[in-house]
Amino acid sequence: MTIYQNLIAGEWVGSDATKNINPSDTNEVVGLYADGTVEDTKNAIAAAKAAFPAWSRSGIWERHVILKKAGDEIMARKDEVGALLAREEGKTLPEAIGETIRASQIFEFFAGEALRLAGEIIPSVRPNIGVEITRDPLGVIGIITPWNFPIAIPAWKIAPALCYGNTIVFKPAELVPGCSWAIVDILHRAGLPKGVLNLVMGKGSVVGQAMLDSADVAGITFTGSTGTGRRVAAASIEHNRKFQLEMGGKNPMVVLDDADLNVAVEAAANSGFFSTGQRCTASSRLIVTEGIHDTFVASLTEKLKTLVVDNALKSGTHIGPVVDERQLKTDTDYIEIGKQEGAKLAFGGELITRETPGFYLQPTLFTEATNQMRISREEIFGPVVSVIRVKDYEEALATANDTPFGLSAGIATTSLKHATHFKRNSEAGMVMVNLPTAGVDFHVPFGGRKGSSYGPREQGKYAAEFYTTVKTAYTLA
Repeated sequence: MTIYQNLIAGEWVGSDATKNINPSDTNEVVGLYADGTVEDTKNAIAAAKAAFPAWSRSGIWERHVILKKAGDEIMARKDEVGALLAREEGKTLPEAIGETIRASQIFEFFAGEALRLAGEIIPSVRPNIGVEITRDPLGVIGIITPWNFPIAIPAWKIAPALCYGNTIVFKPAELVPGCSWAIVDILHRAGLPKGVLNLVMGKGSVVGQAMLDSADVAGITFTGSTGTGRRVAAASIEHNRKFQLEMGGKNPMVVLDDADLNVAVEAAANSGFFSTGQRCTASSRLIVTEGIHDTFVASLTEKLKTLVVDNALKSGTHIGPVVDERQLKTDTDYIEIGKQEGAKLAFGGELITRETPGFYLQPTLFTEATNQMRISREEIFGPVVSVIRVKDYEEALATANDTPFGLSAGIATTSLKHATHFKRNSEAGMVMVNLPTAGVDFHVPFGGRKGSSYGPREQGKYAAEFYTTVKTAYTLA
């Protein structure tokens, strides 16, 4: 079997390899992917540093063309790459193709942004002096991405980094190297100069730590667990390095008595269980007012009975497998914790056997939960959702905000008053009204508050806040 190698200084570099296993069929090896070393990482950082002076001064048309080519090829190969994504991560094929299309759109967007780089010229308060305000690229950017969006998240970090003239050392999650390798291969063939984009696959404790230890890495953008994010922050402060963190979530969806029941049920099912609940924006807390509570729970339970859990590539599958055995154990451990805490297991929670061996778990719904239970406060990152009964809108809002996280929040209501108040007073970075809490556009800012995020927003024009540094120049006329 071919070993997919790391890309360092424009060359594919051999290394020991790790198997990439299909969670829908654990008998299938998706591919063998390089297992990078500390030395590989140091070489990649050195290559990125050497390439930075030329790339940071490259023409905007060159950047535009390369990013446009990458976006076009990803779109042309959406079915192929989407199938790879489904095989290595377990996301259903329609979801995987949709994510691949989104990655293409991100590259298209930043191809356009490369042609719209701008600054300001303003007068000084002193006579005969001009002031010029520009944005310079930051330098070598370390990119560390998670396994749950193996092509979209790398795209929304790599594309702006290149657009604004930075060079990159990229470490994808160990579980899902395939899509990341595909993106890097596409960009490499699109004409990126040697050393501008370097890929080092491997363990976070090896590759990621080597990136954190290097004083030559000017910025780290990280998406992953809260614990690892804190380590990234601590190491970055030591080097006076810019860092951007997207971490956990325990996202609420409020359902009020006046909600359209069908809208609320569809939004809750999508938010909590699609993508196997493995989204940082997933709604794992459904906060439901008492007048609609019983009807809502009954309707949501009936909806869950119709959802098919099966092989991600199989037609008709709504929910694929959990990503791996370790995550499956986390999910089942939390199901037991919920029972022990006194929540009622209203639906699911059982392991499932299918035609192919995989990590299949029924969507799991708890009722009679409180906001103080661990299943209501800690991120599970699986298809496990708690329903919390509240008296009225005021209690619902207070409960929604009573969390150490603040990424996404939703409300189902037909009241303009309550929708408007919730948008203004929700302590989350993104708010959805009568929509799932998961699912955001590629051209608008993404990020949260409190323990969910740190640093400038990702995506859209707001990405410039992280990937550039502001320079103010004065000139005597």
